[in-house]
Amino acid sequence: MMMVKHGENPGAPPPALMAAMDKLVESNVKDGSMINTGGLAPTAQSTRVRVSKGKVTVTDGPFTEAKEIIGGYAIFDLKSKEEALEKAKVFMELHREHWPEFEGETEIRQIFGPEDFATHDDFAKHIEVLRTKAS
Repeated sequence: MMMVKHGENPGAPPPALMAAMDKLVESNVKDGSMINTGGLAPTAQSTRVRVSKGKVTVTDGPFTEAKEIIGGYAIFDLKSKEEALEKAKVFMELHREHWPEFEGETEIRQIFGPEDFATHDDFAKHIEVLRTKAS
């Protein structure tokens, strides 16, 4: 998973960036590497549910303490970290080229599945039972 982080209100992306992003997404979908992608609403439209010291609290945004927020994400099926790094560099290069005043970063995080845990067979069976019950 790749998450794009930036300041709270970076402004609207330029049309040239959005056009370049459309081409990039289309290419990634065609080659089968992109599973899903999307942008996220600003924190003013968000809510946090937190547990701390045994209490659950709900706080509506905006969140003044947030210096950087996750503004969007993309989920890929890639073979290596190097492949992920290349995709992230291409993505950020589009920002540099089409939105020079933009400041942000792309964080790459591996998504773990049941196969990444020692008891994955039991967990996978449990998930399948839940799916069967839900349908």
